[in-house]
Amino acid sequence: MRHDSLFPSFWMAGFECSSQVHYRGRGRLDYTAFLDHDRRADDDYALLAQFGMRTARDGIRWHLIERRPGHFDFATVEPLRLAAERHGVQVIWDVCHYGWPEDVDPLRPDFPERYARFARAFAQYIKESSPAVPYYAPINEISFLSWCTGEVAIFAPFGRGQGNTAKFNYVRAAVAGIEAIWDVDPRARIVHTDPIIRAIAPPHRPELLCEAKDKCESQFQAWDMLAGRLEPQLGGQPRYLDILGLNFYPHNQWEVEGSTLTRSHPCWLDLHELLAQVHARYGRPFFIAETCGRGPTRGPWLEYITGQAILARQRGLPLAGICLYPIIDAPDWNTGLYQHCALWDIVPAPGDPLARSLNEPYAAALRAAQARLAAPPSSWRLW
Repeated sequence: MRHDSLFPSFWMAGFECSSQVHYRGRGRLDYTAFLDHDRRADDDYALLAQFGMRTARDGIRWHLIERRPGHFDFATVEPLRLAAERHGVQVIWDVCHYGWPEDVDPLRPDFPERYARFARAFAQYIKESSPAVPYYAPINEISFLSWCTGEVAIFAPFGRGQGNTAKFNYVRAAVAGIEAIWDVDPRARIVHTDPIIRAIAPPHRPELLCEAKDKCESQFQAWDMLAGRLEPQLGGQPRYLDILGLNFYPHNQWEVEGSTLTRSHPCWLDLHELLAQVHARYGRPFFIAETCGRGPTRGPWLEYITGQAILARQRGLPLAGICLYPIIDAPDWNTGLYQHCALWDIVPAPGDPLARSLNEPYAAALRAAQARLAAPPSSWRLW
């Protein structure tokens, strides 16, 4: 399948790299550390070769890099960067994946400036380390992050009823961060990730139609703000929307005040239709930045995603890749239990409680999907 050379490979791996302070008393959830990914970076990146994955999402941990305001130490990033370089993998770096230092408050007016200094320092480090064109995701999932930090008090600073305040600040920060990155390296590509969702009113609840419509529209607010279409005082411009990363899981469609829609539900809207809506709105290249099933649904879900990718490309949509996220199983934020949603499960072995074990059914599904998409377009099968 063509990917228009936007990334080195169409199939991508996503390393879970969240580092937020969580409301359930579990403290900071540093998943890079939980999974020992920093110390196993070379082995983890080596795993990707068997599936031809030469593109990956990975993240840096602001709280470790800037332990003192204005002092940046990228020693914790170096093992990841070197491992990716050794194995020929292009990294899309999440500059801020939910976490920040203890003295940083994203609801305060000084957050954008503080974030921009951090982004600039990281861009300088990457520029001095490699001649390759870098890829950055400034702030992961602005829409979801705003809700978690400002509206429902799930992540620190545990704000309530301040979702718009948070979203405005994250957009300002992203704009300032992009400018700082481009000032260091004008070649840098910018990726903005957010979930694509769909909410509907139950058939017997027509009074919820407006709420469902508003919920659907809200998924575009952050991108509209970054493009300057909404709340132009935040500084958005069309050029900030470079590449869109669309996160889509089996639970991304639901009834307002009701249950999650399944693919067998008559109101389920296929992914290729959602992708077409995003492209019609923005006209930017995009990729599926996160997707996975759980347990035994992993393979069937990937088969579905592959069929939708075929339909999208047959429609002429510039789908540039699919990122399996997470690529290595990670614990649930709330329970701490592994989710069984990755290509490699964590299966404790003697002397290694974090041993990676390839999930063979999922691997077989991935190989089948890769074979389908590698075939000439005239022979693409939808199932």
